[in-house]
Amino acid sequence: MVKTNFHRLIFLFSLFALLSVFPADMEAQCAMCKQAAETSLKSNPNSIARSLNSGILYLMAVPYLLIMFIFRKQIVQLIKRVFKKQTEAEIN
Repeated sequence: MVKTNFHRLIFLFSLFALLSVFPADMEAQCAMCKQAAETSLKSNPNSIARSLNSGILYLMAVPYLLIMFIFRKQIVQLIKRVFKKQTEAEIN
């Protein structure tokens, strides 16, 4: 049991260390992508840079939809509880 907890601790520490290293590299890519899109938009107003915002919104929506699908039962129960409390408050 102690060995398992030790392995978990090592795994979590290494995961944290790994994730803390990558964001610095990721920020540079975002700035480069934004600059390329702005330059493309200035040189040609009908370029693909116009679709960049909708592409970003699409990529942002997919994880939220996936989370909603996974936790759909809990979300429905929460909504039912909220509406039940509202109707009880209206009756009183």
